Amino acid sequence: MIESDGAVLIVGAGQAGTMTAEALRSSGFAGPITLLGDEPHGPYHRPPLSKAWLAGEVGDAQLMLRAPEMLARKTITLRTGVRVAAIDREARQLQLVDGERLPYAGLVLATGATPRRLPLAGGDASNVLPLRSKDDASAIAALLARCAGQDLPLVVIGGGFIGLEVAATARKKGLAVTVLEAAPRLLGRVLSPELSAWYAALHRSHGVQLVLDARIERLDTADGLACAVVMADGTRHACGGVVLGVGVSANDGLAAAAGLACDRGIVVDACGRTADPRIVAAGDCTARRLDDGSLLRLESVQNATEQAKSAAAALLGQDRPFTATPWFWSDQYDRKLQMAGLSAGADAWAVRGDMAGGGSFSVYHYRAGRLIAVDSVNAAKDHLQARKLLDAGVTPTPAQAADTAFDLGSLLA
Repeated sequence: MIESDGAVLIVGAGQAGTMTAEALRSSGFAGPITLLGDEPHGPYHRPPLSKAWLAGEVGDAQLMLRAPEMLARKTITLRTGVRVAAIDREARQLQLVDGERLPYAGLVLATGATPRRLPLAGGDASNVLPLRSKDDASAIAALLARCAGQDLPLVVIGGGFIGLEVAATARKKGLAVTVLEAAPRLLGRVLSPELSAWYAALHRSHGVQLVLDARIERLDTADGLACAVVMADGTRHACGGVVLGVGVSANDGLAAAAGLACDRGIVVDACGRTADPRIVAAGDCTARRLDDGSLLRLESVQNATEQAKSAAAALLGQDRPFTATPWFWSDQYDRKLQMAGLSAGADAWAVRGDMAGGGSFSVYHYRAGRLIAVDSVNAAKDHLQARKLLDAGVTPTPAQAADTAFDLGSLLA
């Protein structure tokens, strides 16, 4: 537990960092709180970047998570464009890259994650772009405008959520799009084979060229710009630019250098605690140690928000473990996918609704007879009910789940 008037420094001014600061204030903490962000922007929402913001459907005002004046009213100091060089745990100080040293009573690491790049010839061309930050999204928006203006196709490398959302947005703008996915199916780590095939059909129906089991040899360039992606079999996909959606790596370098346990993320318990009682972590930079000793990495708004509340409580000497069912969402074209639970390891499935037609439906995932996850497409009611079922540990039979006339809510009574 930190001193009630001690200073709290928060490294990272994204969702997790901002929510931690606000949770400390709402819990009655009266000491100084400083948010340190390495971007030039204040806190903003990341999920719209690949969808509504990139499509031009929302502006900067709607993207803003918290206005600086709102933070100021809560006496939360925001410093942007600040980079941290090291954590001095013994002195309880942060050292910034410009040499400034900041003392802390409590430290929050909400450092997020960095998009992976591909170690390919031509992969460093200026029109080969990842998507993580607002500046990334601005660069991709300019790339899409250039491709549209010159009638050039776009290549997306990676058939995960980011890649497919960008592909859908680009198609809505009229661009020719090719998605290259190294795995044998889209979203293979998170969706059932049936739902994966359904998404492949959805994108193909909108004119996206999908290449699965893709083996990329190199990127050809001209005048410093990628002009084609060349496959191992010699196939060339001409392009005006490339968007990378090949995953992220947790930003755990600061923590590791300070001697904190890291394993594909900063290792924390269910309350966001590290091994140092004055240091907590939250959001995409973390790997949570579960009761069975395994580690769980979640990249979602819910995880960032709930871990932030847990981390704030931990600094105040309180236990608030984050154990709720994880949930996620993705918007592609006019379809909203909402996922509750983690479907990895499922050995049986049941479909509720009209998967073959154009209606709404949900896929219920089972492992050893127990419901472990539900994926819903344009079925918000199913999604909300699924979260309640999973939180309560209630398992409908596959027959009940598939029967739209059966009231699954009755099982919660």
